[in-house]
Amino acid sequence: MATLGSPTNTIAILQKYHFYLQKKYGQNFLIDANILEKIVDAAGVNADDCVLEIGPGIGTMTQYLCERAREVVAVEIDQKLIPILEQETLAPYHNITIINEDILKVDINAIVQEKNNNKPIKIVANLPYYITTPIIMTLFESHVPLDSITIMVQKEVAERMQAGPGTKDYGALSLAVCYYAKPEIIMTVPAGCFMPRPNVDSAVIKLTSYNKPQITVSNEKLMFDIIHASFNQRRKTLVNGLRNAAGLNITRESVLAALKEMGLPPTIRGEALTLEQFATLTQLLYS
Repeated sequence: MATLGSPTNTIAILQKYHFYLQKKYGQNFLIDANILEKIVDAAGVNADDCVLEIGPGIGTMTQYLCERAREVVAVEIDQKLIPILEQETLAPYHNITIINEDILKVDINAIVQEKNNNKPIKIVANLPYYITTPIIMTLFESHVPLDSITIMVQKEVAERMQAGPGTKDYGALSLAVCYYAKPEIIMTVPAGCFMPRPNVDSAVIKLTSYNKPQITVSNEKLMFDIIHASFNQRRKTLVNGLRNAAGLNITRESVLAALKEMGLPPTIRGEALTLEQFATLTQLLYS
């Protein structure tokens, strides 16, 4: 069986199974073996690991993961790819479980319990651009036992994940990543390394989970509701953003009082606050 990290082998498989790319799933297959090796290296996959791969496609990276990991679970939404995975590209491997499902509907905690005795797993993925943020947020907010998430995403999204306060890329995603994990951009991947070629370059970013969050907050959900409301209308002051947010029920007076106690001006915008300041603000508004 030929490995898939080349244009020739990838085209051969797609033609053999009469597979046509689905635009709605944002399918772009990696065709650079060197980069595949680097991703698996960055993820630190070894023989003790259980790895969850999101969106294996035709199994290009999955083959590399199966060679290194004790157990691999691959979740693929596109039913037309399942025969390619089961009958062809992953047929030689006995440490793979293929699930034909939308990752946002899968009970990942149940997978971790069954396949890894509830010990932290590693997640590796080449994520479609349109669904990167929902997947990342779901993984964090469902509190799945995670060692790390090593993902290929749009370069701009990777930069957003490690952006700091006051920058144009800073937002709710930056804060969520910062709360749960340590982000590190591993490398940039040019558009020419994919088939079909996407319009933008990608980047591989590794999010290493903290054993416990770097800050403590009494109501995590309230903090993220406040964060989302603060960035929904970036041009508004924090006071107006929170006052107008549906479902928050926070008065202008309470926000002004909290900001005063924190020594911050009433005209400050959400994009200027650090994660620690959002936590403090949450505590003041919660109490």
